[in-house]
Formats: sequence, structure tokens, C-alpha cells
Amino acid sequence: MSKDGTNRGGSRPGAGRKPKALAEKLASGNPGGRKLTTLDFACDADELQGAQMPPVKEYLKSKQKDGSVTCAEEIFKETWQWLRERKCGQLIPAQQIEQYAMSVARWIQCEEAVSEYGFLAKKPTGTVISSPYVTMGREYMKQANAAWYQIHQVVKEMLRRP
Repeated sequence: MSKDGTNRGGSRPGAGRKPKALAEKLASGNPGGRKLTTLDFACDADELQGAQMPPVKEYLKSKQKDGSVTCAEEIFKETWQWLRERKCGQLIPAQQIEQYAMSVARWIQCEEAVSEYGFLAKKPTGTVISSPYVTMGREYMKQANAAWYQIHQVVKEMLRRP
């Protein structure tokens, strides 16, 4: 520590090799030889039963400004059914599935707007710009992919278990 009270020098936080995941250590036979911390669940994966689908929230079924209904409810049900088929329905919080369903529904809504209005838009000054629906659609796609990766990671880890 220097005279002014600030820390200087030393190793940077986050520097160095990233630690291996527990699944990788187990797959490679624990080459380091250290005792690995694992959680032992009270029941076997074969004994797990899928939970009943929670009721679909109203905001997933709400009418839009133009009177249409988003397809978020349908996406929620399809995703929940997909998880139940893989016996992972009880492992994913319903809120996470709702987030995924709403992001996909909004992305579809933006794509429909691009199809209807085109890729270009006009400013009030008359200059041409790219459609804001393209940018919004890209952002909703990023959100949907991030939510899906979280859901799929749980399923992948569950199916990988011996």
C-alpha cells in the first residue's frame, strides 16, 4: 500500500488460467488428485418426475396495441413440454421459461414488422434510416439466445449425469 492509501501492484483480479468445471475434472479422471466437492442428491435421476406446468401468466397472453395476441403462451407451453420430455421440468424456474418465451415472441413481432414495413424508415426530416424494428429484433434475439443457453445448459448437465 502506498502513502496515499491505494493498493498498487500485485496480481490482477481474474488473471491466470480459468478453473476447470467439475464435470470436466470428473470426465478426465481427476488428474490433480484432490478431493472434489460434489453434491449427492437424495433421489436418482430416474426417480425424478416432471412437475405440472404452472399456469401461464396473464402478461404472456395480453393483447397488443393492434389487437393481436403474442405467441408467448404457445412458446411457453412448447418449451415446458420439451423440458418435461427430458425430465427437467422441475429444474428450470417458470420465470426463466417466461423470460425466454417473451423474448422469442417479441423477436417474432419485430420480424413481422420488418416484413410489413420493410428495412428502411423515414425520419420526420425526410432522411432515410434503417428500420428500428431491425435493431429491436436483434436485441430480442440476443435476449432469447441468452435465456435459451441457460435453460439448455441445465438440460445438458442433467442428461450428462451417469
